[in-house]
Amino acid sequence: MATITATPRAMHTADPAGAAQPPRSAAGLLQILWLASPALPVGGFSYSEGLEAAVDAGQVIDEASAAGWLQDQLHLGLARADLAVVAQAIPAWRQGDLERIHTLNAWVLQTRETAEFRLQTEQMGRSLLEWARCLGELGAGVFERLQSARLNPASYPVAMACAAASTDAAVRDSLIGFAFGWAENMVQAAIKSVPLGQSAGQRMLARLALEVPAAVDHALTLTDDTRQAFTPLLAIHSARHETQYSRLFRS
Repeated sequence: MATITATPRAMHTADPAGAAQPPRSAAGLLQILWLASPALPVGGFSYSEGLEAAVDAGQVIDEASAAGWLQDQLHLGLARADLAVVAQAIPAWRQGDLERIHTLNAWVLQTRETAEFRLQTEQMGRSLLEWARCLGELGAGVFERLQSARLNPASYPVAMACAAASTDAAVRDSLIGFAFGWAENMVQAAIKSVPLGQSAGQRMLARLALEVPAAVDHALTLTDDTRQAFTPLLAIHSARHETQYSRLFRS
């Protein structure tokens, strides 16, 4: 990835063989799709974010209840917290505003409602840093920026914002990618824990995809005074999941 500057460049700006490169908009889109992919080795697939405990408690029992749970989580949780942080962190990374980055990172860490949620964001942040390091010169800009910021530890939303800021993608497109990546992981968690079939999973993902633009647009309107992390039932289930006797997902 290219070094992040006030005028961000795409991750691949030149081909050593001199081959023609995609337009900047296409390159930016491809980079956001890459960051949103469940194949990105940050471990998002290994968490159920309280969903498995909701299944154990009998509150999520089928496709309809799982879809409703995830739609509520998207709008009441992700949009009002992590998406809002990513929306504010991307321009801060591009402007080199480390004070703002530290403030946003501290907010994420301080507002995680359970130990499980706190450990998840720390682990995924570390894994994204390691992913950038393993890319070598292609990820040098992201790795060096995260290292020099000395966040100790970097939360996942802030680390992901750093990677998105290294592209020329619009902030809204980056948020859509972030939200869809979350949706894919959570649908897979529902398929495994309810359990559900792949067709049910695709229907749930289609419903979530329809909801993502509105969730992103809401996140873009939030400020420090209106951003929030308050999902009591989700926190209760996450806390229960930490000691759940039998579970598929990481705690």
